[in-house]
Amino acid sequence: MSFFDGLDPNEDDDFNVIPLFMTRVLPATRASAPTIAEAAELIRAGEVVAFPTETVYGLGADGLNEKAVAKIFKAKGRPQDNPLILHIANLAMLDPLVTYVNPLHKAAFARLWPGPITFIFEKSDLVPDAVTAGGPTVAIRMPVNEVARSLIAQADTPIAAPSANRSGRPSPTTAYDVLEDMQGRIPLILDGGACDIGVESTVLDLTEPIPTILRPGFYPLSMLNNYFPGVRLDPALEYQNLSALESPEAARHSKRDPKQAPPKSPGMKYRHYAPKALVTIYAGEDTKVLKRMVEDFHLREAMDKKVGFMVFNQGAQYLRDTLPAKNTEIRSMGNGTFIDTMGQRIFRLMRELDRAKCDEIFVMGIRPQGYGVAIMNRLMKSAGGNIIHVS
Repeated sequence: MSFFDGLDPNEDDDFNVIPLFMTRVLPATRASAPTIAEAAELIRAGEVVAFPTETVYGLGADGLNEKAVAKIFKAKGRPQDNPLILHIANLAMLDPLVTYVNPLHKAAFARLWPGPITFIFEKSDLVPDAVTAGGPTVAIRMPVNEVARSLIAQADTPIAAPSANRSGRPSPTTAYDVLEDMQGRIPLILDGGACDIGVESTVLDLTEPIPTILRPGFYPLSMLNNYFPGVRLDPALEYQNLSALESPEAARHSKRDPKQAPPKSPGMKYRHYAPKALVTIYAGEDTKVLKRMVEDFHLREAMDKKVGFMVFNQGAQYLRDTLPAKNTEIRSMGNGTFIDTMGQRIFRLMRELDRAKCDEIFVMGIRPQGYGVAIMNRLMKSAGGNIIHVS
């Protein structure tokens, strides 16, 4: 019996449509997997295929075929003014897609690609407006994952691919997650196992005088400064200068003006990464945060609500010893020392807690430093900015 048998596709109200496909899940854990050739044939035929990357699973189509790109938006339920990333297999694929590559940046590309980073360039006429939301720039990435690059190479075209989830849902880090959202919507999912990183790529805008991080990811600002001196964070990021995670007052920052020009990067305009359950982030000293979580749980318990917890190992043990088993689902994000594990787990755990029918999810936050900037950016978007500062 397959791990996927009996899966209820999404349970979303908007899934009340006639399925377009009998979605198949085929194994592809190495570049030579024969199933990749079948996926590449579908890409060339203008269809949409889900595939693994080192960050999250992508929902890919021929990035130079406007009709194929439109199928991505339809499958995801994604707004058309939210741009896509073009994925390439090698540097030779870059030049036809852009109008200019700064010679000073080529050494950085050689070191950082393949890798979990996306660069923004001025687009060439070859790139359809559907990919860029009508804007003049294009986002391009070369993934590390060998299955992804083999698929691109065999399809012989740049592949446009956002994350392979229904729009607004937590990003998928396993083929199971993809099938949960995409069953009946796409013909094929390549199963390459769990993603290594679990958080989407860093997006760096190279079209501005100062290189600017539009979306934080695995490569933090401090590391990128070695390759792009003076690189900065976009002040329009969810928490503006990181301070919204540090104090309640700073959290009352202004949002990006929706009347501005089309966004250059995915994730800049809409709420993302949200499970069905209401998410609350708790920021502060661990012991005080756990105490406050327990207090808030009992308030929810009185309303017969089920609460999921995403905390670190010691906190998980404390909650198991303290709270009743009824109406609780406790998950560990790791030991808290190596936040790479937290990054790998946050989206997977949110989906687990949704499957467990939690009404709310309480998440222990971390300081937004280094890779923690990206993790907290995703959590803040999942929570819609709902954060409790515990003092």
